[in-house]
Amino acid sequence: MRKTFPLILFAGLAAVFSLAFIYPQPQSTINSSESTSPSVAADEIKWMTWEEAVKACEKEPRKIFVDCYTDWCGWCKRMDQTTFKDDAVVAFMNKNFYAVKFDAEQQEEIKWRNMTFQYVKAGRRGVHQLAYSLLDGKLSYPSFVYLNEKFDRISISKGYKEPDALQKELQWVAGNHYKNTSFKDFSGR
Repeated sequence: MRKTFPLILFAGLAAVFSLAFIYPQPQSTINSSESTSPSVAADEIKWMTWEEAVKACEKEPRKIFVDCYTDWCGWCKRMDQTTFKDDAVVAFMNKNFYAVKFDAEQQEEIKWRNMTFQYVKAGRRGVHQLAYSLLDGKLSYPSFVYLNEKFDRISISKGYKEPDALQKELQWVAGNHYKNTSFKDFSGR
C-alpha cells in the first residue's frame, strides 16, 4: 500500500495537469489595442474623488452625493455590497449626481476654495477636516452629504439605507423638492 500511494498520487496529478492543456482557456476580454486602465461598468456607481467631482462640476454642473465612510465601518461595507449595487440606485445616481467616495479618515490633504483640509489625529482615530466640516462635526458612519452645484450643503443623511430609502432621498434632492418640501413630507413618513 505504501508503494502504490505515491504512484496513485502522481497519476492523479498528471491527469489534472494534462486536462489544463486539453480544454481551451478563456481568452482575455482586453485586446492589445484597448486601454488597460480600469473602467466603470454600466452597473456600478461612477465614484469620484473630491478633486474629480470639483473639476467635473466646473465643466458640467451637477449635484454632488458624498459618501463619508471609514475602512472599519461594517454598515459602510454593507452599503457597498447591497444598496450601492442596486440597479435603480446606480442608474439614478450616475444620471443625476457626481458621486464622491470620501474616507473620513484619509490622510491625504485636499486643497479647495483657498483652504487646505488635512487629517487630524485625535483619540484612537483621527478625522479629515473636510469630513468634519461636511458633517458639522457629527461623525457617524456611513453618512451621506448632498451638495448643490455650487457645493452648498443641501442635507446630511446618516446611517445605512436600503435601496428604496436611498432612492427616495436621491429623488428629493435631484428634483429640487428640498427647496419647498421637507423630506419627511416628501417621503410620506
